[in-house]
Amino acid sequence: MTIAKTEKNKAPNPWEYMENKLRNFINEEDWPGYKGSWIPPVDIIENDEAIMVKAELPGIKKDDIQLKIHDGILTISGQKKSENNNEKEKIYRNERMYGPFCRSFSLPTTVDAGKIKASYKNGILTVNLPKVEAVKPKEIPIEVG
Repeated sequence: MTIAKTEKNKAPNPWEYMENKLRNFINEEDWPGYKGSWIPPVDIIENDEAIMVKAELPGIKKDDIQLKIHDGILTISGQKKSENNNEKEKIYRNERMYGPFCRSFSLPTTVDAGKIKASYKNGILTVNLPKVEAVKPKEIPIEVG
């Protein structure tokens, strides 16, 4: 059980409280593999021409990343492999996360799925989701007569 110490007249951080509750609920004995799971951070940016998804995937080879689109859902998945394979070395601290990951995002109908492109540079996966050309209103001239 985690005991949260708070300063007098200061409310505890609700996010920190929930994280502590989750860590107490899910532990390595009950949920093997939870410790190795991780979620890469993602930015989603929109402009007039496209939506861009940028995912931080440091230390992952391009071949270990999968990008799929199915039924209007973009899925980024893969695996970050551990570098600590030497049993002779003693690890004093291991804070970096390893293991499989998967992120899925619903795509709006304005995305042209046939023109999606992706690039990977310096640990950042950038997925460019171009928008379909909007149907411009057509002005109809009125004839006198």
